[in-house]
Amino acid sequence: MKHSFIPSGVCSRNITFEVRDGKVFDLHFEGGCPGNLKMLSKILDGFKMEDIICMCEGNLCGNKKTSCADQLAKGLKKVLEEEKQSS
Repeated sequence: MKHSFIPSGVCSRNITFEVRDGKVFDLHFEGGCPGNLKMLSKILDGFKMEDIICMCEGNLCGNKKTSCADQLAKGLKKVLEEEKQSS
């Protein structure tokens, strides 16, 4: 299923990804640091949502209180919560 998450406090404006069998595919950041986020998208392709959350949660960007990776973790947590509520 395709998901979209609007991050807060970072340069990227939107994060989209597809979840199949608990794994993330086709991760795309709109805006932000293009080279870093394209590489992050390639590296994380096919990883389990929980593993990505563990790796990305709490990472900061400069003096900000969050980062694009941290926001991705928040978006994935939201998807997991929605899945729990629907089952």
